[in-house]
Amino acid sequence: MNEEQTVIHKRVPMGGSPVERNASLLVLSGRALGQLFKIPPGEVVLGRSTEADIRLDDEGVSRLHAKIRRRTDGTVEVVDLDSTNGTYVNGAQIRHFTLSDGDRIQIGSVTILQFRYQDSLEEQLQQQLRESVIRDPLTQAYNKRYFNEQLEKDFSHAQRHRLPLSLVMLDVDHFKHINDSHGHPAGDHVLQRLSATIMASLRTEDSFCRVGGEEFSVIMRDCTETEALQLAERLRRLVASTQFVYGGKVLPVTISLGVSSLDLVRHPRTIELVEEADRCLYEAKRRGRNRTCHLPDLGVPAQSR
Repeated sequence: MNEEQTVIHKRVPMGGSPVERNASLLVLSGRALGQLFKIPPGEVVLGRSTEADIRLDDEGVSRLHAKIRRRTDGTVEVVDLDSTNGTYVNGAQIRHFTLSDGDRIQIGSVTILQFRYQDSLEEQLQQQLRESVIRDPLTQAYNKRYFNEQLEKDFSHAQRHRLPLSLVMLDVDHFKHINDSHGHPAGDHVLQRLSATIMASLRTEDSFCRVGGEEFSVIMRDCTETEALQLAERLRRLVASTQFVYGGKVLPVTISLGVSSLDLVRHPRTIELVEEADRCLYEAKRRGRNRTCHLPDLGVPAQSR
């Protein structure tokens, strides 16, 4: 077994020299679906804690659930860390187990990982496949599926650790008029340029998603309402000052934004957080567009907030 697993680190293409293959974990099921984690030499810990090297914030995953250990002989072992729900390999519960290429590891109720040896080309292909699943092909923003999964993940994290979480919903003003007056290719150009402009100005921890035709969202982890309002206003001014040109014509483009920040009383679920941000967005449009609104703009009394 050890000799076979050591040899598998290299693949010899036809007419070529051996290609180094790296140990990795591919998420087959769970919120991080499609994500590939490389396994470096030494040990990595899997769990939902911020202390874990590979964070998997799914149901039934313990804070420090299991660890992956690369031995000096090149073999790789998975070790359960006295987790609440156990660690399983190919359906059997284990305490420690030497992995083979293709083995499936289950931790928690829904998270399934596949252990793989992959070379750089295979890793690149896997990354491209994941991007095709979670990205909107037109704008390269994250898609609605990713938005739903990431918001649930960040919502649970914020609830558990009593951390701030904010959500911005934004919409392109008079987008139908752009399509009707200049054609749908012009509309596509606006969405592409808008997305590129906004994504270049966000933090790495922010998630910019396309959730509808011309509607987008920004999930802002560890971000207070004050900080979210500042960001939303910065995005509004940025878009208003950006020149959108298509077919030699300058297209006037502005956005309206609604901001909602997590309150454990008002938002027992993500749906309430999204609905509040949507109401604020529509209030911004009702007030004339090209503006940002948040909860006080809806006339909610202070004691209700």
